[in-house]
Amino acid sequence: MKVLLAVLLVAVFWSQEWKSALSDSIIHIGAIFDESSRKDDEVFRLAVADLNLNNEILETEKITFSVEFVDGNNPFQAVQEACELMNRGILALVSSIGCMSAGSLQTLADAMHIPHLYIQRSPVGTPRSTCPPTSRIPGADDYTLMVRPPVFLNEVIMQVVSEYSWQKFVLFYDSDFDIRGIEDFLDRTSQQGMDVSLQKVESNVNMMITGLFRTMRVEELHRYRDTLRRAVLFMSPATAKAFITEVVETNLVAFDCHWILINEEISDYDLQELVMKSIGRLTLVRQMFPMPQNTTQRCVKHNHRINTSLCDPKSPKAQQLEITNRYIYDTVLLLANTFHRKLEDRKWHSMASLSCIRKNSKPWQGGKSMLETVKKFGVSGLTSFLEFTDNGTNPNIFFEILGTNYGEDRGRGVSRLATWDPVHGLNGTLTDRKLENNMRGVVLRVVTVLEEPFVMVSENVLGKPKKYQGFSIDVLDALSNYLGFKYEIYVAPDHKYGSLQSDGQWNGLMGELVFKRADVGLSALTITPERESVVDFTTRYMDYSVGVLLRKAERTVDMFACLAPFDLSLWACIAGTVLLIGILVYLLNWLNPPRLPMGSVSSTTLYNSMWFVYGSFVQQGGEVPYTTLATRMMMGFWWMFALIVISSYTANLAAFLTISRIENSIQSLQDLSKQTELPYGTVLDSAVYDQVRSKAMNPFERDPMYSQMWRMINRTGGADNNVEESREGIRKVKYGRFGFVWDAAVLEYVANNDEDCSFYTVSSNAPDRGYGIAMQHGSPYRDIFSQRILELQQNGDMDILKLKWWPKDSPCDLYSSDQTRQRGNALDIHSFAGVFCVLAAGVVLSCLIAMVESWWSRRKGSRVPSKEAQADGPSAMQAADSCPHGPNEHPLSLGSQTQNQTSNTANTAGSTATHYQPPACCDIPCALIVQHSYEPTNPSEITPKMRMTTFTTSPPTPRLYIQ
Repeated sequence: MKVLLAVLLVAVFWSQEWKSALSDSIIHIGAIFDESSRKDDEVFRLAVADLNLNNEILETEKITFSVEFVDGNNPFQAVQEACELMNRGILALVSSIGCMSAGSLQTLADAMHIPHLYIQRSPVGTPRSTCPPTSRIPGADDYTLMVRPPVFLNEVIMQVVSEYSWQKFVLFYDSDFDIRGIEDFLDRTSQQGMDVSLQKVESNVNMMITGLFRTMRVEELHRYRDTLRRAVLFMSPATAKAFITEVVETNLVAFDCHWILINEEISDYDLQELVMKSIGRLTLVRQMFPMPQNTTQRCVKHNHRINTSLCDPKSPKAQQLEITNRYIYDTVLLLANTFHRKLEDRKWHSMASLSCIRKNSKPWQGGKSMLETVKKFGVSGLTSFLEFTDNGTNPNIFFEILGTNYGEDRGRGVSRLATWDPVHGLNGTLTDRKLENNMRGVVLRVVTVLEEPFVMVSENVLGKPKKYQGFSIDVLDALSNYLGFKYEIYVAPDHKYGSLQSDGQWNGLMGELVFKRADVGLSALTITPERESVVDFTTRYMDYSVGVLLRKAERTVDMFACLAPFDLSLWACIAGTVLLIGILVYLLNWLNPPRLPMGSVSSTTLYNSMWFVYGSFVQQGGEVPYTTLATRMMMGFWWMFALIVISSYTANLAAFLTISRIENSIQSLQDLSKQTELPYGTVLDSAVYDQVRSKAMNPFERDPMYSQMWRMINRTGGADNNVEESREGIRKVKYGRFGFVWDAAVLEYVANNDEDCSFYTVSSNAPDRGYGIAMQHGSPYRDIFSQRILELQQNGDMDILKLKWWPKDSPCDLYSSDQTRQRGNALDIHSFAGVFCVLAAGVVLSCLIAMVESWWSRRKGSRVPSKEAQADGPSAMQAADSCPHGPNEHPLSLGSQTQNQTSNTANTAGSTATHYQPPACCDIPCALIVQHSYEPTNPSEITPKMRMTTFTTSPPTPRLYIQ
């Protein structure tokens, strides 16, 4: 019984001691948060809950806390709430408020020896500014620890601007931003000669932008747009999004702008929205926290496991964490580890409640030891590593510099360009790589004017974007393939190149560039001083000269062009030569008759001689063989003569049918200016129009030729002879009497691609200007475009592109005023119309002669006597003059025996044979008809003097007839 009582007494005594120790070891933390940041309170409570569930740090001890909310701009309220927390017996004070209230809490903490862990919070997410120093008692210990590192924004932004080589830019700052925080930055830019303008952004961004348009003139607004190309934004993410949205929608910035937004408090969500709303290039500077890639290593910190929803950066709760939230969580973790070490060292000093109101109130005796322990050890948490230096600041801070490429496409990729920390400075490079032949991701907006062959519509499918082609498009594609950018092209709304209007504004293509609605202007755009005053041009990619488009003279159709190779007198001489040679051949054969071979039916009549000479002249041969030496000698020389004449005719005929010799009086611009019969003009308010007017009116560059041209172009104020578009001028030339003055390259293409080849061009030989690519004033793309164009010209690629649209083997003659088309050696029907007419005349004449011969034969046949009269008649010669009844009734047709026999007639005295040619109407050709027959009994009676002829039937049978 005594033993049981003793055990009970020991148990009661031990329980009383345990309760006393428990009550002494309760860890109480006080917290003061800004009433506008409830998220800090939520993370603070979550951190305490995580630590209380972890028995490895505080073992049996639990953390209790008291939280108060104050107005960040009310220091008195902050001190009053801190005193209330001290009365409750807190071991440390955690605050997340602004600089104004933090200064009062710092003084109170120093007086009461309470460790004060201060987390600086900027108002409404604006960039931080360094808090002004607090007046402190000399020699007093500083019990306030700066959990957030010092503000290094001045150093970071100076490094970034220097890397980009900016010399002139605008610095926009939020209305809640303390401009005194960047005084050091402004001083350093001034020392380096940078031109920096400051402009405050009001909370109502829309009203501010509207006020700019209302108060500024057009010239001032244009200059203001140019200054906005480079800007630094010290704003909260919300204000930055609203500001960027307004300036983009009001067209105050273009796609060549480059803005830098610097703020530690930029979340991933804010980052994506800013990129979506911006155009041009965007660089963002924000604070980063290096974390291990391994999820386990990231969440487990020494003997404490961080809440998974906070350590995983992909979780929604972690993405919503602000920087102050991260530091609050790590601050609680640091205090827990400090309390753990104090319990292990048995140097725990319990704290009674402190009063800030009573006089002579003593500070906490254990505050100094607690402060030293907090400063001595650090902790790994959500902010990488939290520790303090001897002066009570956190040295661990890292910045990451993110950037996008130039362009307007939504969802552009954001890449990390470099990092920065106070020890190593900038780690990486911010060199503008777009100027190093790398414009990947850049999307340019190109405005153009349709002008053949520079820019033309290749396809226009309904419901799909138009596709363009042309020489300028080929140049742009070559630049795009080399530099890597993409482009969107559209036609100027008024289809004009643009000129300065009476109200001081530009219209057309130039107006699109001046008002920042386009990045690039591309077409047959010439570089002029007026245009260069408002936009920038690349180096010329093609020379420019003024030309005139004229219609070729109409060619007179000559049906007898086949006679053109020889003169009329030469044709007469050739015809006389044919007649003369025919007569000479006949006479030579008459004087010395040739020996004709057996079976020959040719004769040496004058008709046959003429026909033979003509046949040999046209290289068709003849029918009469000539065996005498004199005749052959003459025919040899005649054939040589005919060969030379025919060859010369053939060569000259080809030349005369393919080469035009028609000349026109206008062969130069001087010829055009001197004449007044043919009206000519150009496009109103174009570069050509201004050039002619300038050289005609300007006393310093007056040219007599242009003065005469200006009188014609400016007749009746330019309304009669000028057109609104180049296409209209080309139509006037094609269908009327008109000369169109325009770009020589355009006119050459039009003349070269005309189906009828009805145009020819006249241009000046000395180019005084060039075609260039226009860009916005101050565009960052001009230099790299010019460099690439020079490379294309140097390696010959530009000449290859030119040959595609201006080929050397042109199907049309661009410089001849004749309308003849040259398509190889092909001839048209007009060239041979005379030949067909001669052939048709021969056919008609032959038919007429055939009809006359038929009529004459029938007329002679009606006078032939009957068969009885032929038998009784004294002479068979007279009866055989005609064959009215056909070949079977001929007097010689006395049956089959008579047709197959050979009759011979001869006189004993040896007289020559008598020939008789029957009429042509007989189907049986009869060589000889005799008056009386004589049949020799002995064949030797036929003497050599008897001339032999043949009587041909079908099949031919020779017969001998002798008279």
